[in-house]
Amino acid sequence: MLIEALIYLLAAVISVPISRALGFGSVLGYLAAGILIGPFGIALIPDYHRTMHVAELGVVLLLFVIGLELQPSRLWIMRRMVFGLGALQVLVTGAAIALLAWLLGKTPTAALVLGAALALSSTAFVLQMLAEKRQLTTSHGRAAFSILLFQDLAVIPLIAIMPLLGESSSGNQFDLLQLAKSIAMLLALIAGGRYLLKPVLEMVARTSIPELFTATALLVVIGAALLMQLAGMSMVLGAFIAGMLLADSEYRHQLEADIAPFKGLLLGLFFITVGMSVNLQNLSDNLALILSIALALMALKATILVVLARSYGICDNRSSLRLAAAMSQGGEFAFVIFSLATAESVLSVEDAGNLTLAVTISMLLTPVLYLLTERFSDSANKQPEPDYDRMDDAGNEVLIAGFGRVGQVVGRLLRMSGRPFTALEYDAEQVSIVRGYGNKVHFGDATRLEVLRAAGAARAKLFVIATADMETSLSIAETAKRAFPNLTIIARAHNRRHAHKLMNLGVQHIFRDTLLSSIAMGEKVFTSLGMSNDESHQLAKMFYERDEQLLLEQFAVQDSEEKLIQSVRDTERELEMLLRGDIRDQ
Repeated sequence: MLIEALIYLLAAVISVPISRALGFGSVLGYLAAGILIGPFGIALIPDYHRTMHVAELGVVLLLFVIGLELQPSRLWIMRRMVFGLGALQVLVTGAAIALLAWLLGKTPTAALVLGAALALSSTAFVLQMLAEKRQLTTSHGRAAFSILLFQDLAVIPLIAIMPLLGESSSGNQFDLLQLAKSIAMLLALIAGGRYLLKPVLEMVARTSIPELFTATALLVVIGAALLMQLAGMSMVLGAFIAGMLLADSEYRHQLEADIAPFKGLLLGLFFITVGMSVNLQNLSDNLALILSIALALMALKATILVVLARSYGICDNRSSLRLAAAMSQGGEFAFVIFSLATAESVLSVEDAGNLTLAVTISMLLTPVLYLLTERFSDSANKQPEPDYDRMDDAGNEVLIAGFGRVGQVVGRLLRMSGRPFTALEYDAEQVSIVRGYGNKVHFGDATRLEVLRAAGAARAKLFVIATADMETSLSIAETAKRAFPNLTIIARAHNRRHAHKLMNLGVQHIFRDTLLSSIAMGEKVFTSLGMSNDESHQLAKMFYERDEQLLLEQFAVQDSEEKLIQSVRDTERELEMLLRGDIRDQ
């Protein structure tokens, strides 16, 4: 067992850095490692099935972490994308594949199974790849997540009806008892997660034993997954629901931090075992057929995704191409469905083997296709405006990164006062719109050091970071602080957490979104209620000053959720006493 673990770790340590250095990401590296050490490669590990059952926990943990990031209220907001775009993708793609399979001579039942199985994409592959590239929050990242979430939900009834499609299905009847059991298990999970998980986590947290909290986190994930499996549903659905139920919990960040190492290792192991399943002999014997299936599948799914994304009005041309490239492969659930279909004599063993290889090949090709799509879409967006990167005004004292709503207001103020500035914006469409109004802005990625140098960051006095995306903002700030330590940074923050992360990087001048406008709105409320302008202005000023002080106090205890909550409560009481005292003194 230890020797096998050593082989897995050594293969990953060698292959993944090489793959990432070539620009393909870690997933292709794991797959290549699996092909190499597997039974059809140099056979360092002849039997991978036992490992695959353990590795599947990586996908389970991935969905739990995703659930932690998705509050139920946010899921309701996403319902249009999940049950609209997601349902359309599955139905249209499944129908197209089923029709093609039927035209090629498959029975209607087999064609239906093939359409349903091949319409699904790989949750693990897509989310891991987009997370590595920090693109989960982009328009195509959110669209991909919504589609994948619907696909995971659609797997449940699909697996449930498989026994009804087989040759022996004439004697089968729909199992109402099993359906009732599944619904009861699902309700039990939701009720337990809502009323039991938080008290249990609170009790464990009070022990102050880190490893016990980690063990509890793993217990929650595995327990929820097994409960759904016993109900005849997908394990990943159970993990996702458990994570979503804890999304509002004060322990969310600690749970995510504790799960992360296990998720990363097991997910890597899952990709390795997928690579190990590639039967090179069968691939060699049926190379033309398997490649044809894989390429046809990817082309068909990509075409449908581009059309749906554009017609749905969610993605622009660049984002729709990236969405199509990311989700054009077959998914891991296809392996399960093919196995069930073979057992029920819906598919032949030979067909199932070839299709399994075709799905695996499509997974192998996805990172390469996505990399090519990124380069093509980036170059295509740069071609109409080749002069964006030429910065003749690189000697200005002020540099602005992000020329959206906030950046444009800062720019207008500077222009009004006669102060020249250099503006950078990475969204090519935004650059075109802004330039259309006569404003000068440069297309450039401010996270790249060479772009900042070209924009004159070494000679500038002030650097305004006005980008809306938190991860991009932090990346820009980190690069600027490291390369230009004497440059004064004034940064926009999305919320308090964003502000604290900027403060960790040494940024001192931080302005939070909507804070000043919200205070101004509150001041207007005071005057509308009959308070004098001076009095309402004084109250608003007092609140702003105390909130800024609270931000600094919370920065010192940012890792303790309990202390953060207590600081807010103390400040609220203090402000209430101060405001009441001021009002009485008037």
